[in-house]
Amino acid sequence: MSPLSYPAFKPCPCGSGTPYAGCCAPRLSGQTPAETPEALMRSRYTAYALQDAAYLLATWHARTRPASLRLGHTEWLGLTVRRAVGDTVSFTARFQESGQRHALRERSTFVQEDGRWFYLDGVEE
Repeated sequence: MSPLSYPAFKPCPCGSGTPYAGCCAPRLSGQTPAETPEALMRSRYTAYALQDAAYLLATWHARTRPASLRLGHTEWLGLTVRRAVGDTVSFTARFQESGQRHALRERSTFVQEDGRWFYLDGVEE
């Protein structure tokens, strides 16, 4: 499902509990930049869930950004933010591939440039 076709009234995939239209949709559309590293991380999770590679690349810091991104057939099942302090966000993202469930536990680092936050890198925990 693309960001444009995801129903605005449905809960945002990022797990915030608010409708998509009032949460990550303005970020994915480019209307509003993420205000904090946690907001950027949540919007990036939503971009993975909605297969929005363009947003993921645009919010990835130029120093660590891959040339391209292939999203595949991953079904994203949920996100839990465990801790958000300063420029670091620790989270667990649950997903399913080939019928098997997995959990990614990561501590991501973000950097702010010209008033915008970018994903720099992450370490699995």
